[in-house]
Amino acid sequence: MSPLEPDVDPREAGFDPARLQRIDRHFARYVDSGKLPGWLVLVARQGRIAHLSTHGARDVEAGLPVETDTLFRIFSMTKPITSLAAMILYEEGALELTDPVSRFIPSFADLRVYTGGPARGPVTRPAAEPMLVWHLLTHTSGLTYGFHNLHPVDAVYRAGGFEFGTPRALDLEGCCDAWAAMPLMFDPGQAWNYGVSTDVLGRVVEVASGQRLDEFFRGRILDPLGMHDTTFGVAEADADRLAALYSADPAGRAVRNEQFGRVGLEVPKALSGGGGLVSSAGDYHRFLRMLLGGGELDGVRIIGNRTLRYMTRNHLPGGADLESIALGSFSEVTNAGKGFGLGFAVVDDPVAGKVLSSAGEFSWGGLASTAFWVDPAEELTVLFLTQLVPSSVHPIRTQLHQLVYQALVD
Repeated sequence: MSPLEPDVDPREAGFDPARLQRIDRHFARYVDSGKLPGWLVLVARQGRIAHLSTHGARDVEAGLPVETDTLFRIFSMTKPITSLAAMILYEEGALELTDPVSRFIPSFADLRVYTGGPARGPVTRPAAEPMLVWHLLTHTSGLTYGFHNLHPVDAVYRAGGFEFGTPRALDLEGCCDAWAAMPLMFDPGQAWNYGVSTDVLGRVVEVASGQRLDEFFRGRILDPLGMHDTTFGVAEADADRLAALYSADPAGRAVRNEQFGRVGLEVPKALSGGGGLVSSAGDYHRFLRMLLGGGELDGVRIIGNRTLRYMTRNHLPGGADLESIALGSFSEVTNAGKGFGLGFAVVDDPVAGKVLSSAGEFSWGGLASTAFWVDPAEELTVLFLTQLVPSSVHPIRTQLHQLVYQALVD
């Protein structure tokens, strides 16, 4: 793959170069004040890079800078790739959105819903409806994450070893059976909650395809797109390219997290379709170019354009936005006017969100403060990569929107 670098004059792409520099100045202050270790930002129009910059360190303690080929743990930016994998199988007739999850994972046949009591002895009842593949894609399954700390069911997950990551002894099949035995927060389809839905979807992909998740990714998405840096664990030869991971202390400053930072250094036993991939800016930019191109890049079609348009519509019941249907908070961004499709958040009403954007924009981010969005109306893709956990500490994503759109002047 050729080196990552700008390939269009910003003016030709509709940007004011001086205004683009505001992005760099603003986020440089995050690094200079110790709030971020370092970052990379990439802004492209019609697939061509108009602005690419880095600042700070991929490893503060070692004095190693962020470079354009630095590898980052993208965590939940894995989810759109897993969702795309499921919809590739949908196009082939291997699954339907209305299929019960139990068709692929039998332990999901007898789900129970939390009704009361403490985490150590929850009271439950049988689920009123079966969980469908559609529920996994839209996060309306009733599954959760242990790290939320908002609900007794979250504590059930933590007690089972599911907080950040999964028990080392379990593979993905074992994790899914464990989750199926835990109570749902609500009946499938009744609310939106961020959780392990996309991890379960990854197991559906494995069963429906007859391949391990990493093999399906490699053969059907990553290799065809030339995404050779994107893996569930970096090769030993590339370990020095992987950025160190940092957590925010009570004052919001970045402190190295050695324990959590081991994630990405080896392929885990349980392949997480919800958050397991490591990637580079060059790779994820190619993924975004494919999405902007309606499922095709450089003559290689990954998915049909109509399928992708269907994925990037708001699928929430009654056209609800996340502000009204989501349980709890899961990032620093506002969710008014923003729905959810099949693997992506989708902007329905930019005015309601109080952040510069376009109707039809679709996006997601990761636990370590990474983020992307695709704006078909402006033919714009934006990628921000850093390594600070959690993503809710600083308003990076909303500020990035402000700074990108103010620079677009055509």
